[in-house]
Amino acid sequence: MKPTELRSMDAEAIHAKVREWEEQEFRQRCEKKVGQLENTNLLRETRRNIARALTILREKEHAASQP
Repeated sequence: MKPTELRSMDAEAIHAKVREWEEQEFRQRCEKKVGQLENTNLLRETRRNIARALTILREKEHAASQP
């Protein structure tokens, strides 16, 4: 997901998206261990999406706390 799309979402929607990605990452890690995950690059993309979303959340929280 692109950062501009994340920035247009509210905090609750971003939290929901992060939870969804964390569940997806767990399933991907399990599939990788079993040998069923064909595209291992998906793990990297999912981790980056989570980090990107959490960074944008912190930006929003920081902007809200500024006078």
